[in-house]
Amino acid sequence: MKRLEKFLRPYRKESILAPLFKLLEVVFDLMVPVVVAQIIDVGVAKNDRGYIVEMFFVLLLMAAVGLTCSFTAQFFAAKASVGFATSVRQAMFDHIQGLSFTELDTLGTDTLITRLTDDVNQVQNGINMGLRLLLRSPFVVIGAMVMAFTINVRCALIFVVTVPILFVVVFSIMLVSIPLFKKVQAGLDRVTGLTRENLTGVRVIRAFCREEQSVDEFEESNRELTRLNEFVGRISALLNPVTYVLINGATVILIARAGVQVNIGNLQQGQVVALYNYMAQIIVELIKLASLIITLNKSMACADRVAGILDVKSSMEYKNENGTINVENTDSDMAVEFDHVTFTYEGAGASSLSDISFQAKKGQTIGIIGGTGSGKSTLVSLIPRFYDPQEGNVKVDGMPVTKYPQGELCKEIGVVQQRSILFKGSIRENLKWGNEQASDEELWNAITIAQAKDVVESKPGKLDFVVEQNGRNLSGGQKQRLTIARALVGQPKILILDDSLSALDFATDAALRKAIGGLKGNMTTFLVSQRISGIRQADKILVMEDGALAGQGTHEELMKSCKTYQEIYYSQFPEERPEEDQKGVAE
Repeated sequence: MKRLEKFLRPYRKESILAPLFKLLEVVFDLMVPVVVAQIIDVGVAKNDRGYIVEMFFVLLLMAAVGLTCSFTAQFFAAKASVGFATSVRQAMFDHIQGLSFTELDTLGTDTLITRLTDDVNQVQNGINMGLRLLLRSPFVVIGAMVMAFTINVRCALIFVVTVPILFVVVFSIMLVSIPLFKKVQAGLDRVTGLTRENLTGVRVIRAFCREEQSVDEFEESNRELTRLNEFVGRISALLNPVTYVLINGATVILIARAGVQVNIGNLQQGQVVALYNYMAQIIVELIKLASLIITLNKSMACADRVAGILDVKSSMEYKNENGTINVENTDSDMAVEFDHVTFTYEGAGASSLSDISFQAKKGQTIGIIGGTGSGKSTLVSLIPRFYDPQEGNVKVDGMPVTKYPQGELCKEIGVVQQRSILFKGSIRENLKWGNEQASDEELWNAITIAQAKDVVESKPGKLDFVVEQNGRNLSGGQKQRLTIARALVGQPKILILDDSLSALDFATDAALRKAIGGLKGNMTTFLVSQRISGIRQADKILVMEDGALAGQGTHEELMKSCKTYQEIYYSQFPEERPEEDQKGVAE
């Protein structure tokens, strides 16, 4: 919790005033048994109805003032806790946005979502309850003990013995349960991850008729979380019976001792009632404290999890240079250069890329092809610096990508990844991610190049047509074309199409590649594809095999020199395989 303290500093005033007003409320609560004792010992004993009515109105006034103090404390506690949670949630979101793909892959989406939502809410609730009640209970307990001494010292000694024992019991259970609540939150992570996986993959689950297996898997995970919660709950539940036994035992001793003092004339009956009321107040406060301890345990466990995310440092370092890099004035003719690049994903057993070297000139179209898992997507992910290689250098326009200020590469590179992602909002809002200042004319131009004009024109409202979350009201091909248009709106110097034409038919694919090839300027295009026809006309083709570069060159050159490329080609065009090769395959 100490690591999150800085987010509470702007609400230092509220954090002080909330318990302060609670202290004032406690003062009035502690005065109530004294007034009641006076009513009994003076008003009732002497049958003075006027005094009883007077003291009754005093009780009403004290209740009103105490209620006002309670509302005021609640206001300040709520303001501090909500403001704290807002700041923490924003800081977490900003921090997550600054992490590299390596950290995001390691942490996992499910954990991040749980910590950004449920964990922060638990911490907010803990701060709210803590500011209002954490100090109230000790105030009441200690105050009741002090007030007991003002009534009778011998009877007050019972409070002196009981209260420390109660605190030892409460804090012992607290220390045991805090680590267990951390395990509960980790179990919640697993259930959240399983839920997200099943909901996003529901079509696949139904396609393979695995509904029952998915339900069983979720039920097992949920049952394990339930067992953890029940186990922690049993330990926390010990607070109530243990405190009840101690308090009630102390109450019996108190009444017996007080009865003796009344008989010998050292105590009045009203004072005995006051002592009993103070003991009852301690019981009530300890019940509240027992519930509060559970909340605070969860809150502290969640606070550690939240702080754990904020403690994660990005593996990427950026230059703090101000201004922009004028790419057009660089001396290099090379748009992209890989110099003996080797890359391994965090936690992977083997390298995904090994000793990759190639050059792409400005204005060239570079095709990348290879089998599944050969490293095609990994290779293009290094260009916009989604990841940093462990060995070698990646250069863009003659400069290592590690020397670009943060965000500068995004202005130069347009990326369309394998999975087409659109956000909830209008088509216009989605396309302007590429350039917030783009005019409608520029948007339509990008849409036309991406072969999406018929898609947009067929929608009601056209550019104002509202795309639902994840673009679920669009087909796969429509989403792909709109994501390509989004990248083109930014007029990038380098365009990366990472297998982003897979949902298009051959005619649309060919028209799109022709339109991109006809663009003016020196835009360098990287085409990752599974189809030879998609990259056949590229200026240079990179052939990937098991993370290594099996060959590079034009289609004609590779057909002569690269066996891997030949195998891919003949697998897609078997009718062109030479007769002697066909005989060898048949044998």
